[in-house]
Amino acid sequence: MNTTITIEQRLLEKIRNLSSDKITEVEDFIDFLYQRQTNSEQNLVMTAAKRSEASFSKVWDNPEDAEYDNL
Repeated sequence: MNTTITIEQRLLEKIRNLSSDKITEVEDFIDFLYQRQTNSEQNLVMTAAKRSEASFSKVWDNPEDAEYDNL
């Protein structure tokens, strides 16, 4: 049996010892971190898509596929 206390267990114990207003602050901070991480991942995807446009323009811009531009 592993007797090492995990990070999650340590965090939960610390949170349990906080006052309710401090717990609310912790939750707000966690939400902030999660939002920042999510935005960062979305920005990475959008940046990669924008940077690939020039590479794919020769493939995408052709008379055969011009009809798809109108969709």
